[in-house]
Amino acid sequence: MRIGELEVRRLGFGAMRLTGFRPAADRTDAIRVARRAVELGVNFIDTADSYGVGANEELLAEALYPYADGLVIATKVGRTRPSPNEWTPLGRPEYLRQAAELSLRRLKVERIDLLQLHRIDPTVPFEDQLGAMAQLQAEGKVRHVGLSEVTVAQLEEARRVIDVVSVQNRYNLTDREHDAVLAHCSEQSIAFIPWLPVANGDHASSRTLADIATELDATPTQISLAWLLHRSPVVVPIPGTKSAEHLEENVAAARIQLTAEHLTHLAAVDGR
Repeated sequence: MRIGELEVRRLGFGAMRLTGFRPAADRTDAIRVARRAVELGVNFIDTADSYGVGANEELLAEALYPYADGLVIATKVGRTRPSPNEWTPLGRPEYLRQAAELSLRRLKVERIDLLQLHRIDPTVPFEDQLGAMAQLQAEGKVRHVGLSEVTVAQLEEARRVIDVVSVQNRYNLTDREHDAVLAHCSEQSIAFIPWLPVANGDHASSRTLADIATELDATPTQISLAWLLHRSPVVVPIPGTKSAEHLEENVAAARIQLTAEHLTHLAAVDGR
């Protein structure tokens, strides 16, 4: 799978859980999980400046710098997290620029592989937010630009201003609100990066998933990820975990082959 000209494997890793809202004083386990992801062949890691107020980016640099050839670190700007349950878009151009500069420093890179606008700030003209991203790209500080939680109309509006190589929307087996966005990304060869790809493990309660998992000697979580990989060749799920065991389980989902019959049954799953 290509994100721009960057070649990434179909299963990435979402790093948010490595730090949470406030990172633990002891980073040993989190660093071990980040390194294990790369050992398992993961070469696309997603973070954001708002994860742990920058601590997530710092942890990834501590764990993985100097980065292996071909390892793509994607981060996001344009959203703050004042409290564990509060997220606020912040898209003023001067803020986006400052946030990107800080991400460069924390990640110890001269250019960010993929910088995503974490959310569109409704209080700031969209073209101004896009302009800030385009300027960072023109200056060589950002290689590629992506968007998060957008509609088809917003994506196409953005593409009139800047080349958008990825979209990161919430999407999983039981939450298909963004089917139209996925279809559009598939048509336009834009990477679609579903966040919350296994619905925080809620799919484990599905009888359909349990039956298919038993048949294939897998887990319901693995079936959920395999379904996403079958949805479209542009899909790059980023399951996150703090557990090395769960990480290995997630990565192994890439080897699961679902039949047409399996996909028919899974299409009927509605989360109830």
